[in-house]
Amino acid sequence: MDVSSMCGSRWISLAAESALLACDGAAVIGLRLARLARLDGAALAEARLMVEEKVESAADLHWRALTGALGTSPHAVASASLAFYRGKVAANRRRLSRD
Repeated sequence: MDVSSMCGSRWISLAAESALLACDGAAVIGLRLARLARLDGAALAEARLMVEEKVESAADLHWRALTGALGTSPHAVASASLAFYRGKVAANRRRLSRD
């Protein structure tokens, strides 16, 4: 692949989306740490849910990659993967912010 083709605005947009994912991820980490610090039944449930979600998400994304559901170009795969994780992180942020 030509390096110059990876420097276009589509890739810059993807980098910006990745930065937003990192910010949302940091917020989720903070919310989860606050919940886990309670060391009660809800903390244990959150720890279990966190591990289950991570394993399921990794398996789901892996399956999508293997079946071509993420696309065929490097940009399409990266974009679809990012959108997949942004959705998961946003859902966790909403759920953890309610409690």
